[in-house]
Amino acid sequence: MVAIAVKTPHVLELFEATPAAPKAGEVVVRVERAGICGSDLHIYHGTNPFAKYPRIIGHEFAGTVEAVGEGVHDLAAGDHVVVDPVVSCGHCYPCRAGRPNVCSNLEVFGVHRDGGFRDRLAVPRANAVKVSPDLPFAIAALAEPFSIAANVLSRTGIGADDSVLVYGAGPIGLTVLQVAKLHGARCIVADIDDARLERARGFGADVVVNSRSTPVPQAVAGETDGLGPTLVIDAAGVPALLEEACRLASPAGRIGLLGFSPEPCNISQQEIVKKELTLVGSRLNRKLLPQVVQWLESGQLRPEAMITQTFAAADAREAFALIEKDPGRTVKVQLAFGG
Repeated sequence: MVAIAVKTPHVLELFEATPAAPKAGEVVVRVERAGICGSDLHIYHGTNPFAKYPRIIGHEFAGTVEAVGEGVHDLAAGDHVVVDPVVSCGHCYPCRAGRPNVCSNLEVFGVHRDGGFRDRLAVPRANAVKVSPDLPFAIAALAEPFSIAANVLSRTGIGADDSVLVYGAGPIGLTVLQVAKLHGARCIVADIDDARLERARGFGADVVVNSRSTPVPQAVAGETDGLGPTLVIDAAGVPALLEEACRLASPAGRIGLLGFSPEPCNISQQEIVKKELTLVGSRLNRKLLPQVVQWLESGQLRPEAMITQTFAAADAREAFALIEKDPGRTVKVQLAFGG
């Protein structure tokens, strides 16, 4: 059984691991496809504050149920599933308030506990979301990154009358774009890379802005009858963007933050209060994978072009090297397991 772990920062280890039998309330998943996320790279570089080493990484993965534990009656061997990586206690205040993604005892597969970059693993039944056997594993494995977009847009609200500015045309920015377009919104995407912006255009962006050559405030000044975008999503994770977002957002606008940088930024209380802006943080997802799976199965989301490369799991080092050395060629790199 192949497992891929970060042994210590900058040391990626492939080794043989023995799969555990399912405990009561668990299912064993035979992993078929898994996506490499930016947070996996942060763990590899030692910059994720939550990871402890060694750690089997991976939190975007789909596969086949191989065995079920005692008390599991609604899944069976052979069922196809995608795994929600968020494990919550169900008892603390955030859980009781319907926000298990910020559970006070939060554990995330691939971060706080060993993840899905391995042939087989046991997961709680509650974290296994059944998918149609007609949905390719490669597409099912995209459900988790799309749940990030679904969560932030649920937190901010999204509708057909919104003018949405998305900072960043990387994988998360592209998922936010696609979910916003699914809701009928007008979308402007800003980035400093023309190739990424061209991809955003292919996924439905109404306007793309290279912020190296065109100031974003200038590009969006005419939105909403000159008031500015009604919704701004920072999918780039750059703290300094928050100040700009507050300045250019429409009165009564909303701003969604996805970055995890500890760096401070200067924002004006006056700007926020004057326009009565809503600022929300968004982390992971709060049980939104079933909704995302429905979008994927129905064809409302068609994200196939996001998968730019697929490597055999045994070639994980080469996959990481490609992302590091030539990020312009990659959007979502996946690892193929199976067997």
